[in-house]
Parts: sequence; structure tokens; C-alpha cells
Amino acid sequence: MRDYYGWRARLGLIYMASSTVMEPEFAAMCPEGVSFHTSRIGLPAPTVEGLSSMMGDDETERCVAELAVAPLHAIVFGGTSATFLEGIGWDRTIIERMQGVSGGIPVTTTSTASLEALHMLRVERISVITPYLGEVTERARRFFAGNGYEVLRAEGMEIATDYGIGAVTTEELYAFVRGNAHPDSDAVFISCTNLRTIGALESLEEDLGIPVVSANQASFWGALRLAGVRAKIEGFGQLLHI
Repeated sequence: MRDYYGWRARLGLIYMASSTVMEPEFAAMCPEGVSFHTSRIGLPAPTVEGLSSMMGDDETERCVAELAVAPLHAIVFGGTSATFLEGIGWDRTIIERMQGVSGGIPVTTTSTASLEALHMLRVERISVITPYLGEVTERARRFFAGNGYEVLRAEGMEIATDYGIGAVTTEELYAFVRGNAHPDSDAVFISCTNLRTIGALESLEEDLGIPVVSANQASFWGALRLAGVRAKIEGFGQLLHI
């Protein structure tokens, strides 16, 4: 039996109560000696109104404080749209809120880690793929454009519920990315932490010929780096080889 009990790093994860994908994808990517521990936050709906409601109260702080009781090495807010919702700098605002109750444990968000991942890959022109309704996808486009990336295309699946997003199969995700990635992109970013992505990343990179970064992959990579773990993890895209 391999040892996953956190002697190398223990990661805290804040995740939507209605979501089911990020935890198994974290588990699949975990190198030996790394564990993760979750606190759940309620999401009314993956819409602007639902996301605003979730982020507008002190539930984020409650989740961080709950996690910070444990001896963790890093905490990540596992939500993309929740942490790009209000545009440039919103992810930093969420980090500041988290730091206020983390007791010194390093913190990050999915949107922050995704920006850092794209920077690490030295790309400039990207396609943004989401499962969201159009208004949320447009906010994703503006967030990445505002942070210095040329967004050649931003396409969403127009799914209105978190359960619906979680039901998208790997095959459906693969086909949607293949069909909507702009041919001149340096990389593809796939948003949403309740969307199954990691099983398709290497096939997409092979077939598109460019790096493909997903929200769950970038979140895990960012949390590992905050915890001081530099493991090279095979099977889940170029980012985890860095």
C-alpha cells in the first residue's frame, strides 16, 4: 500500500457542496505522501447571481478557519468562476480574505493558480473553454484578457446547473475542446472545478499540439507549489511535469 497520509504535504480544499469532480481528480493526481482535506461551501447555482451570493457572505472565511484548525501546508479555494467573478484582482481579494483567517497557512485560489500556470508555460494567446452560461463565460474571457492574455476564443457549454456540469463525460469534454479551441492558440484553458478534465489532458495536448491547462490540474499544481512540493507527476498534462 502506498502512503498518502500527508507526511510530505497536507492540502486544504474549499469546494462547492453540490460538486463531485475535484476531489476524485485531486486523489488521482496525488503523489505519495500528499493528502488533501475538504471544507464545503454552498453554491445556489453556477450563475452570476448564485456565485455572487456564495461569495458575498462570510462562508469563505468559515471554511478557511475550519481547515486552519488542522496542521495544513496550503489551502486552495477550489472554484474558478467564484474567484474571477468580479474581474481583475478579484482572486487577490479572495486571497486577502482567506489570509485573514488562515493562521499563516499559505493560500491560493483556482483562478490565481491558473494564471500562474499559464505564465509558467510562457504562453500568450489562449482559448478559454467553459461549461458555463454565456454571461459567466464572458466574465472568464475578460478576466484572462485583463491579466494579459490574448483570448482568441471563449466558448461555453451553456449548462445552467452544477449537477449538469458534473455529468459531462470525458468524451464530451474532449470533443467540445477539440471543436472549439482556436487553431492559433498557444494553449487552452479549461475552466470549472466540477468539470471532468484530467483524463483528457494528455490526449488533447497530443492532438492539439499545445499545452492544455484545466482548473483542477492548475489548482492542484498551485497548492503543491505553495506547500513546497515539486513532484513531477505523469499522465495529467505538461504542467505537472514542470
